[in-house]
Amino acid sequence: MDNLTSMLFFYRPENPREFLIEQLEQLKISQQCGVKGPSLFNNSNLDAAFGILDPTNQKYITFAQYKHALTTLGIKDINECPEGVNEDRISHETFTTEAIQGLQRCSATYEQP
Repeated sequence: MDNLTSMLFFYRPENPREFLIEQLEQLKISQQCGVKGPSLFNNSNLDAAFGILDPTNQKYITFAQYKHALTTLGIKDINECPEGVNEDRISHETFTTEAIQGLQRCSATYEQP
């Protein structure tokens, strides 16, 4: 419900009722087909977040940065062992994948397997 409310305030649709119905339909499809559901964040937002954490363009961030960024995005159940954790070098690809998966878990209003 929090995600739907946030989306309502973020997008400010002309017809809020219709917008919410569309979002709920997308959630239903997401649940039934296992496809990506509605989210406030897209890949360009995640790219920007990673860029802020990697201003020298090293193509990786530390595990602490990764964990803090995902927490800031509202993701509660963070993968504590992502690819690159042993080297303390989380790649852009790993960060994006983990963020998308975490955001999907957060936005799902149904129980996931």
